[in-house]
Amino acid sequence: GLWAVRTKFKCQEIANTEWNQRVTLKPITGGSTENDEFFHTTPSGLIELTIKNPDVKFEVGKNYYVDFTSAE
Repeated sequence: GLWAVRTKFKCQEIANTEWNQRVTLKPITGGSTENDEFFHTTPSGLIELTIKNPDVKFEVGKNYYVDFTSAE
């Protein structure tokens, strides 16, 4: 069946090259009641993205929601 999960990640690192941006995100670790709840359900992990769209701007230290939805 279809399902969805929302997680919350923090941008840890950005490496810019001439052609793209490499972004590393890790799960948030606390700092608010909401963050504590997200950390409880997603305590570890790593997302690495290579982005070629110059309009997409991640910021180191900023939190981002990440939604996973089954693609059936």
